[in-house]
Amino acid sequence: MPNQNWQPKANPWLIAIVVTLAAFMEVLDTTIVNVALPHIAGTMSASYDQATWTLTSYLVANGIVLPISAFFARMLGRKRYFLLCIAAFTVCSFLCGIATNLGELIVFRVAQGFFGGGLQPNQQSIILDTFPPAQRSRAFSISAIAIVVAPVLGPTLGGWITDHFSWRWVFLLNVPFGIITTLGVQQLVDDPPWAGTTNEKLSIDYIGIGLLAIGLGCLQVMLDRGEDEDWFSSRFIQIFAALAVVGLVGAAVWLAYARKPVVSLGPLKDRNFALGCIAMAAFAMVLYGSSVLIPQLAQQRLGYTATLAGLVLSPGALLITLEIPIISKLMPHIETRFFIGLGFALLAAALAYAHWLTPNVDYKTLTLMRSAQSIAIGFLFVPTTALAYLSVPRELNNDASALFTMFRNVAGSIGISVSTALVQERAQARMAHLASHMTPLSQNFTDALNERAATISSLMGQPHAQALQTANGLMYQTFVSQAAILAYIDVFAMLAIMCALCVPLMFFFSPVKAAGGAGGH
Repeated sequence: MPNQNWQPKANPWLIAIVVTLAAFMEVLDTTIVNVALPHIAGTMSASYDQATWTLTSYLVANGIVLPISAFFARMLGRKRYFLLCIAAFTVCSFLCGIATNLGELIVFRVAQGFFGGGLQPNQQSIILDTFPPAQRSRAFSISAIAIVVAPVLGPTLGGWITDHFSWRWVFLLNVPFGIITTLGVQQLVDDPPWAGTTNEKLSIDYIGIGLLAIGLGCLQVMLDRGEDEDWFSSRFIQIFAALAVVGLVGAAVWLAYARKPVVSLGPLKDRNFALGCIAMAAFAMVLYGSSVLIPQLAQQRLGYTATLAGLVLSPGALLITLEIPIISKLMPHIETRFFIGLGFALLAAALAYAHWLTPNVDYKTLTLMRSAQSIAIGFLFVPTTALAYLSVPRELNNDASALFTMFRNVAGSIGISVSTALVQERAQARMAHLASHMTPLSQNFTDALNERAATISSLMGQPHAQALQTANGLMYQTFVSQAAILAYIDVFAMLAIMCALCVPLMFFFSPVKAAGGAGGH
């Protein structure tokens, strides 16, 4: 059949770079705005809580579109839809940069998230169709640099831009890259025969779209606003949690039995793809969760600036960039599933290394901790992606890409929300435990307090009663600092346990070298 021999007209590697640039731009935008929120609030005469809706609105619109992007690709043609998303994302970025009030900014962010949601799934499916199975692992290494490095680079770049220029450039930065990417895709990318517009009349699955919109939209609102609203003690969060459950369960049932669903769940019948989605979701939770915890620790507890906190992550991002091509070259010689098992094992060990955190941890130690985690991350993304798509029929590439990206992004959002919530919960638990030792009945506490009071009295000449009060205040600061550090250690330990539990997943994947398997193609 002629379709079997279809090849792209342009150089496949140029296509991979151009389409990945679009995905990089979109992933970067999910984290780069975080550090600019205080500046946005000040400029727009709004509270910080109001300014966070610029992030929430983007994530909600983005999350809703992810699973239904395959439907739009079938309706418009994949290349046409991809071009529309890039161009509209660029225009919306410009509009965000020139917004004059918070209402305008939120509206433009909703539109930006809506069109940005189509970039990652289309980028993934274009790479799948552009490269034969034997070359996909190397092609995914380019994609990995965008998906893994962008969320790490976002806070660093966002902090530097807001510190030296204006928060508006966080959005305006997308404009030149968007123009270049639009022109590149127009010239280089072609739809294969099985990915263009279909000749048969497309029926619109209103029920499926509605259920997904309710489920994913409410889930994103709940995750993004949960911490500010005190989670399930808030009626607002309870309502959105209930709607999320109803929407997602209803969508799963409907999509499984609908004759022409908005997105086919067919790829999930493939064992490698289903396992790949589970492994990628676990990986994304840890990646995004740890990526937000370390800058948070550096800024809130160690007094780092946003730029310096971001620089703690940067060496790790560089390591990933250097490591992924090496992993891709090794994959044809070693069963791919072993990389996944090793990656989760190394990540568990690297997260357990955070047990050595102390309140006075220095920049070098913090950077080494993150770099150790990054080395493990390099073993996971490309092998997991390659195995997930190994035996998915090519006519399901669009649906598979939409589902795979949805699992990754939703799990990433869950990772961020759960990690930050756990830090607060564990800090309170640790404070309650430590407080039981900070009483006059504890000889160790009394000795430490008197020792500090004596030192303060001799150095500052304070009367004993005043020195004792000063010492008590210093002891309380130490108490809060130690409880906070112990909370971070607890959360990193939980993430380490989660990674260790994922190691056995490798035994359920097909025992193949993914770079050499043709799968269902």
